[in-house]
Amino acid sequence: MSNMHIKIIGCKSLKNIPFEKKPIGCKDVIWRYSGNPIIKRDSLKCSNSIFNSAVVPYGDRFAGVFRVDDRRRNMQLHAGFSDDAVNWILDEKKIEWLNGINTVGDDKTSEINPWQYGYDPRVVFIEDRWWVTWCNGLDWKPTIGVGYTFDFKKFVQCENAFLPFNRNGVLFPRKIQNKYVMLSRPSDSGHTPFGDIFISQSPDMKYWGEHRHVMSPKHPWESKKIGAGPIPIETSEGWLCIYHGVLESCNGFVYSFGAAILDIDEPWKVKYRCSEYLLSPQEIYECAGDVPNVTFPCAALCDPDTGRLAIYYGCADTHVGLAFAQVDELVEHIIKKNF
Repeated sequence: MSNMHIKIIGCKSLKNIPFEKKPIGCKDVIWRYSGNPIIKRDSLKCSNSIFNSAVVPYGDRFAGVFRVDDRRRNMQLHAGFSDDAVNWILDEKKIEWLNGINTVGDDKTSEINPWQYGYDPRVVFIEDRWWVTWCNGLDWKPTIGVGYTFDFKKFVQCENAFLPFNRNGVLFPRKIQNKYVMLSRPSDSGHTPFGDIFISQSPDMKYWGEHRHVMSPKHPWESKKIGAGPIPIETSEGWLCIYHGVLESCNGFVYSFGAAILDIDEPWKVKYRCSEYLLSPQEIYECAGDVPNVTFPCAALCDPDTGRLAIYYGCADTHVGLAFAQVDELVEHIIKKNF
């Protein structure tokens, strides 16, 4: 048990968060749900695979945006709802983005940036709406798409945040110093063999600048590249930032969980960073699939009253898995293993 008491800030009470107690004998600070995977690859008629997806509280239920690669192997985004955040009903039809008007002239997003592909979404509520970011195809090159929804039924697409090439765009859940803030990982056109986490700021969710470096790969388990994961969680110690790190082994890439604590007011400053991975591909559904050996954290639900944390992650680019942690124990572990 943790000796720390970490205050979780900005999260509403979430009494119905999915959670299982740590198994007897488990020495890890993050542990898997016994019913994994919670969303299987063939959950939709059209799906080849469903993985790296984002979920959020929605009233007394839950909603989300899910990566669905269809049987043509097109990368699409679908909406979904759940009463318990474990059993999901996903829309068979992909999200059809409505036009956001470009303030310069009368161009519409469907004309200046026609849909090509989209994957690995994140979702966060800021002020009055749920903002969605994802890896968006711009002239068949990856960049960060931005859109929003009020009800997870109608979605409006805005301007892309950056030029290609970029991936893993993750917004903070509130403005910092009166600016929207986003983590991202500049990349290249292929299966990027490198990657650091950077941070960018915007006054209006349209024009992004003040780009600053946050973290580079540091330890062997993440030596190839790193990228932001779920929406950062504000705590009394700083922003809890779960991320993925990639090792290049003799048998290909291996994706694992990592975590760091960023400064509350200057989140490009790293206060603590765990030297060890927190969850790595070890179960069969993480090791075998369309892309073997992948655990890719993409969303998290947090209850501030109990400190319970539910983390959603992609398994081998094939299924959606669920893992749990206690925020106190996780933050204490990050600080203890900060070397």
